[in-house]
Amino acid sequence: MSGSYDDSVGVEVSSDSFWEVGNYKRTVKRIDDGHRLCNDLMNCIHERARIEKGYAQQLTEWAKRWKQLVEKGPQYGTVERAWCAFMSEAEKVSELHLEVKGSLMNEDFEKIKNWQKEAFHKQMMGGFKETKEAEDGFRKAQKPWAKKLKEVEAAKKAYHVACKEEKLAISRETNSKADPALNPEQLKKLQDKVERSKQDVLKTKEKYEKSLKELDSVTPQYMENMEQVFEQCQQFEEKRLRFFREVLLEVQKHLDLSNVASYKNIYRELEQNIKAADAVEDLRWFRANQGPGMSMNWPQFEEWSADLNRTLSRREKKKASDGVTLTGINQTGDQVSQPNKHSSLSVQSNTVQSVQSSYNPFEDEEDTGSTVSEKEDSKIKNVSSYEKNQSYPTDWSDEESNNPFSSTDANGDTNPFDEDTSPAMEVRVRALYDYEGQEQDELSFKAGDELTKMENEDEQGWCKGRLDNGQVGLYPANYVEPIQ
Repeated sequence: MSGSYDDSVGVEVSSDSFWEVGNYKRTVKRIDDGHRLCNDLMNCIHERARIEKGYAQQLTEWAKRWKQLVEKGPQYGTVERAWCAFMSEAEKVSELHLEVKGSLMNEDFEKIKNWQKEAFHKQMMGGFKETKEAEDGFRKAQKPWAKKLKEVEAAKKAYHVACKEEKLAISRETNSKADPALNPEQLKKLQDKVERSKQDVLKTKEKYEKSLKELDSVTPQYMENMEQVFEQCQQFEEKRLRFFREVLLEVQKHLDLSNVASYKNIYRELEQNIKAADAVEDLRWFRANQGPGMSMNWPQFEEWSADLNRTLSRREKKKASDGVTLTGINQTGDQVSQPNKHSSLSVQSNTVQSVQSSYNPFEDEEDTGSTVSEKEDSKIKNVSSYEKNQSYPTDWSDEESNNPFSSTDANGDTNPFDEDTSPAMEVRVRALYDYEGQEQDELSFKAGDELTKMENEDEQGWCKGRLDNGQVGLYPANYVEPIQ
């Protein structure tokens, strides 16, 4: 505990030991750290709860969107039900993650908050009552020993100074003996100084040893008192550590969905729905409802009757009029049919060619620089426009001009399955809020950033745009405003 001498005032701290004067402050600081750690743990749980909530919302939105698209899309039968089972799974898992969020905030977060309030008591002058009690306890236990230690340091300093003076006096006396010019009176003074120095050394040494004995006598009591205060701090810290362990275990139980019975049932049911998909059954259903298994009014010999004009078939009625609009057929701007001057019974081929079918299973996919994400997004939009109950024209003609799948139309400039490639007017917009892209085909930007809108808002509320660095992708339309 003693160290080398220096001229510093007060007690010298020569090691990092707990027993040194003032080194108990690390134990006192641990109490303040405990309060801060409670805040850190609450912030940690709060952030995780926000993640759980965001994930649940994304699952719900994804399930709602894709359930609608699959139900309106061309998939049918048991495979459709298996596909929709994924959306049902997402909705149920979303509910479970919302329950996790609620448990984290309503149980774990509040539990820590209440414990912290009960364990730490703030003072009017700042700080915590527990910290002040520990500080006062250590200071009181250390004060007598620190006073004795200060006396030891002072005695040690005096002894070392006397030793130094003695050595210097002896050196001068030795040198004077070799100096013939020095008179006896001066030599006598040097010898007297040496004698006084030796007496000072003896006195200071005796005092130094005495102060050390006094310090040793109070050391056991000092250690006992310090141990007592330290144990009180240890008990307080033990409560916090045990509480943290208890809370962390509860958080683990809330996060671990593998032990939740309903969670296991979700995936058990999902597996059953997928395994229930039967290709043979779906093919049999399609054959009976959309294929050769459908009933047919085959043409039969009919006698003429006076009521024949009033019982014209639907097909004949359509041929008897110009400008007939067929179900499921749209007219494009450049393909509006002109009245047929030669026959009033034929339907214009251009009208038939404009069957709305942007999701063409027969068209080769051409990569013109668009990303995979843009293709997938385009397909999603097309699926939503391809409804199962979409009706098709029932008239048929062996004339090439009336065949929507003829080679002339399929390879020419009037292919009804080509996507509209007319360029949209680009507009500069400014971001109102920060947005972090959730998918690879989405853009990320900060509030105030400027970008170029390339396409107008779609049915889902998304726009296609380009950042100034050239990156192209999607972003929410309501996150930006036009630059005036």
